[in-house]
Amino acid sequence: MTAVSVDDRARKPAHPVVNWLRTRAAWILALDVLLILLFGALSRGNVFFSPANFESLLLSTSQVLLLALGLAMMMGAGIFDLSLGANLVLSSVVGAIVMRQFQGTPGDTSSYANVPGAIIAGLIACVATGVLFGLVNGLIIAIANINSLIATLGTLGIGTGIAYLISGGSDVASLPFQLQTLIGLNSVGIVPIPAILAIAIAIVLWVIVRYTRYGLRTQAIGSSRSAAERAGIRVRGQLVSLAILGGGLAGLAGFLDLARFGSTAITGHANDALGAVTAVVIGGTLLEGGKISITGAIWGAGLSVILQAGLVILGVSSFWQLIVVGVVLLLAVMLDRVAAVRRVRAIKSE
Repeated sequence: MTAVSVDDRARKPAHPVVNWLRTRAAWILALDVLLILLFGALSRGNVFFSPANFESLLLSTSQVLLLALGLAMMMGAGIFDLSLGANLVLSSVVGAIVMRQFQGTPGDTSSYANVPGAIIAGLIACVATGVLFGLVNGLIIAIANINSLIATLGTLGIGTGIAYLISGGSDVASLPFQLQTLIGLNSVGIVPIPAILAIAIAIVLWVIVRYTRYGLRTQAIGSSRSAAERAGIRVRGQLVSLAILGGGLAGLAGFLDLARFGSTAITGHANDALGAVTAVVIGGTLLEGGKISITGAIWGAGLSVILQAGLVILGVSSFWQLIVVGVVLLLAVMLDRVAAVRRVRAIKSE
């Protein structure tokens, strides 16, 4: 009697490239490319394709990406942070004030006797402020057990108010010009140094999420906090560490903001949290937690920046820019809900 053979091709796993093309990140990358081509075709004199605009896009994306990476890690554990923009602003103000202490003549950007010391001190101050801000958020969320949306909505107002108080309500300027020439506006080829730094951090976090216990535990908490606690995971400590990580990245984004503009930009970050949320949700990180997409956050950050930059070049009002980004965010949430329903149905059908 001849045995019936089973077609092994039915069980053969798909090629990695095919699997990647099925992911949300791949589709967002394709949408990024289409938007670049669209805005390039609509802009006059190929302004959108100019090297200067390309560098500007990368600079803006680097800051949004840092915020999005921190938010993606937190959302993976089922918590949220609306105060990222306020954290960035407060960190930049503190860093700028610290750097100004190295200034010889008030208002003279060339009177810094120890430029490296001033820049390093500013960097440490920015990151330390961001970490402290994140620690406060983490303690309120994990220890006081307050809903993360409510907690960070409160710290958003507190952080913004403190930034205005210590800066006197105006931007802190007269920082060392080397901050821009060496870091903020410096580049390797046409790729700005801040963008290289942001991508390097994204790669590190991708490795952490994919290959370490920290990434596994973070997503386990987002899938089921009670189950994670029963499995022996120290949930509160993990949540605090994630909030600190997000705060530190926001502080670093604040330093890069100083390096880009040579001063603080207190009123220029009102929509940073919206951009970060848009990037993360569009990129495929689940709102309810349990899944983190670092590559999706990268392309999502690019999409958010490309949309706004393209609309600016086309002369669209800033009010319409907010509407467009808001609509894109809502569409991303709707897609996320549809995908969640499909996952539930697939589980029930098994």
